[in-house]
Amino acid sequence: MTILETKFVKDFIRMADDGFAQGWHERNGGNLSYRIKPEEVAAIQSRLNAPGDWTLIGASVPGLAGEYFLVTGGGKYFRNIIVDPEVCITIIQIDETGEKYRIRWGLVEGGNPTSELPTHLMNHEVKKRVSNGKHRVIYHAHTTNIIALTFVLPLSDEVFTRELWEMATECPVVFPAGVGVIGWMVPGGREIAIETSKLMEIYDVAIWAHHGMFCSGENFDLTFGLMHTVEKSAEILIKVLSMRSEKRQTISDNDFRKLARDFHLNLSEQFLYKK
Repeated sequence: MTILETKFVKDFIRMADDGFAQGWHERNGGNLSYRIKPEEVAAIQSRLNAPGDWTLIGASVPGLAGEYFLVTGGGKYFRNIIVDPEVCITIIQIDETGEKYRIRWGLVEGGNPTSELPTHLMNHEVKKRVSNGKHRVIYHAHTTNIIALTFVLPLSDEVFTRELWEMATECPVVFPAGVGVIGWMVPGGREIAIETSKLMEIYDVAIWAHHGMFCSGENFDLTFGLMHTVEKSAEILIKVLSMRSEKRQTISDNDFRKLARDFHLNLSEQFLYKK
């Protein structure tokens, strides 16, 4: 079996193409990474033979020592991933200190992993720990409606969570922990990686003001579905706000409590204002 024939690589490529089809990846915007399972690594080990040099990550991730990741390439266009994946994506290996990585497959025309690699890996380390190893996918996209909302809503976890929850009954079911929000920061650096990893201790969704969304999940379907749900909720909210300045009716605090009871959800009272 070649690397491109494996299910996890096919699923990765499909998710990237789905995101492009949504309009979330203009030019070379956005990035995606997957922490490969040991049995998946074993199945392709003989083909992981690119002579990549060890390179500093720019962050220390000892909790990921020895792990392999499938990652989009820096400067690569999501629209081209389905056309020529070996040019656009790569499999990297983390060294035993968690300080360096090397390319083992892909990027056959040259290049490096995404410039957001430190942010991805620092947050993979957090989500691996807090999910007991279940979370394997990190996805960043330039989701249009969420970006628009960061210009008009207060940049607080409470406001964004409550507004997004109200837009569709499924929202608190899909992201019961809520969403976290970060004010504008320079992308790709250590500072935004640190701030995002703080949110990832609590949430599976981080909103980067005027930039996009950052999601974590157990697999490709759940992670894409999470981002898709949050972005659709933002689209509904923008339509509601454009029609009138105040909502005439909405889902109440007690309605959310009933939903939590019937769906066995743990909805924080932090986002429910009335006792």
